[in-house]
Amino acid sequence: MTKSNKKRPPSGEIRQSQILSTFGPGSMVDLPDYSILIGGLNHWHGDKKRIYEDRLAGRVAEILNVLDIALYAPPVDEQDPKASRTGITAFTFPTWFLAQVEKTWPDKNDAPPNAKIYRTRPLLPWGSLVGGKYLNSERKKDPVVPVRFVQACVNGHISDIDWYRFVHENSHTNCRGQLWLDEGGAGNDFADIFVRCEGCEARRPLANATIPNGKVLGQCAGDRPWLGPKAQELCLSEATGKPEYNRLLVRSASNAYFSQVLSVISLPDSDAVLRNAVNLVYEDFLQYAESVSDVKKDRKKQKVSTALEGFSDDTVWAEIQRRQGGQRDVPKSIKQVEIETLLSSPFEVGEDVPEGDFYARARSLDNLNPKLRSRIERIILVHRLREVIAQVGFTRFEAAMPDIDGELDIQVRRAALDIEPKWVPAIENKGEGVFIAFRKQAIEDWLQRDAVKQRGQKLARGFEIWRKQKGIAEEKAKFPGLPYIMLHSLSHLLIAAVSLECGYAASSIRERIYAGESGYGILLYTGSSGSEGTLGGLVQVGNQIEYHLDVALELGRLCSNDPVCAQHQPDAEQEDRFLHGAACHGCLLIAETSCERRNEFLDRALVVGTVEGLGAEFFEDQEV
Repeated sequence: MTKSNKKRPPSGEIRQSQILSTFGPGSMVDLPDYSILIGGLNHWHGDKKRIYEDRLAGRVAEILNVLDIALYAPPVDEQDPKASRTGITAFTFPTWFLAQVEKTWPDKNDAPPNAKIYRTRPLLPWGSLVGGKYLNSERKKDPVVPVRFVQACVNGHISDIDWYRFVHENSHTNCRGQLWLDEGGAGNDFADIFVRCEGCEARRPLANATIPNGKVLGQCAGDRPWLGPKAQELCLSEATGKPEYNRLLVRSASNAYFSQVLSVISLPDSDAVLRNAVNLVYEDFLQYAESVSDVKKDRKKQKVSTALEGFSDDTVWAEIQRRQGGQRDVPKSIKQVEIETLLSSPFEVGEDVPEGDFYARARSLDNLNPKLRSRIERIILVHRLREVIAQVGFTRFEAAMPDIDGELDIQVRRAALDIEPKWVPAIENKGEGVFIAFRKQAIEDWLQRDAVKQRGQKLARGFEIWRKQKGIAEEKAKFPGLPYIMLHSLSHLLIAAVSLECGYAASSIRERIYAGESGYGILLYTGSSGSEGTLGGLVQVGNQIEYHLDVALELGRLCSNDPVCAQHQPDAEQEDRFLHGAACHGCLLIAETSCERRNEFLDRALVVGTVEGLGAEFFEDQEV
């Protein structure tokens, strides 16, 4: 990555999938000698592969408030030395550096007894470097490293700290003496880090910039350097409408960049298939139907019977009623379309062709024991699937995740990937999986139990405490509900169980939780840009899912951290784990690349009985 179009090796290389997650536009990347900021989409060059997924593109366009949007894969490096340069432009950031010199402050010879000794290094702007190095008092050049502190705001803007303003505590000072960064101890405690001016001997602890709701670093100027040097915008607080203030940000911290991505499974839309089938015979026959019995009569005709094969009379009658009533199609959420498609077909979904995007078959439930069968509605072996993931923006300091229906809030403030978005980066992954659908009645009966209601109240209280501490408006965050938390926890247990035998690493298995009016289910699937995600391991797991389910439930009964883990209360303010019930690294937490909720909203006490004996489990001990 470089600003120049000359044919020379790039400064670094990043995988396409990483561009959408960790190192997207606006993120910071450490290179051997300096740090860079990945450029926005207006700084991406070269041919890009178009990715087609209408359902995803339509949702992204709605989120970005544009009429139309295209999906393109990130550009790849051109191997032909005669071809035009391709790739992503990156900008040097931050533009302040620390010289790698070995000095202390105060000087050891003049320090009084018991005085603290600090390691000190010159703090330098880019313009004062000579050939990219620090020219010291002896006219020798010392190497430099980027300073690890910058300033940013919750709207995603980022810029260098005005170090002169900070150290002098007065923006009107004219002092431009040499700045030094004094570090005591290991340099990890802000209270032991000071910025010092050699000219006027001003000295200020960096800890001053970490005060919650402080205004030490001044108002945010709306800098968006990833889009260009002049790409500023007005920066106001979403809550108050007043100017937003900068916050201290450690360049390499995990909260420096949160990619906002949206993903869909490329599935045939069951409604579209139904509409097409009805279209074939509606004008000649079905438009005159007045009840479901008329549909049954029309089915006796060969043409109608052939067209409506695979659809029930009730399903066809509902579609006829929709047309007769002049109803418009109501937009469905991403996950709603997926689960309705998975549940709509009695046996097969999609076509079994090598180049197909989706093919799944339902397996028999005869081998399930009666108690388990009363919980599970169907098991579908997904032999082939295609997942398309698109990035729509990013945030800093706090992640903004999709809701349980896979939807991103349109009103959430997100940093832009381009000045005028006409396309967004996307990748497509091929894989396989297994889908488990759970009976609605079984979940509704479970929700009526007193122990479940009591557990739900504690989890809801913990969520409310978390929401208020984060300053999130009530309409911006919704408690996902007990069915989601239960299925999410079961999904994590299943991932741990099946990874031991399916041939895939646990981190390569991903989850998709369905917990809405359209149904309840768990989809475990692999996703890979190559062929490694389609080796058949998860399909074989699906053939023996009852065994793996037993293993998963056994894993959930006892945690290595019990009884502490099982006794955790989500509304306990002293523990500060408000989105967890009985869940920790010893039982439910998995790789965040696998989890759709960043390892939040988990409680194994809702799945299986624990040593705490709450009685809120969905799978009672005598049932498995």
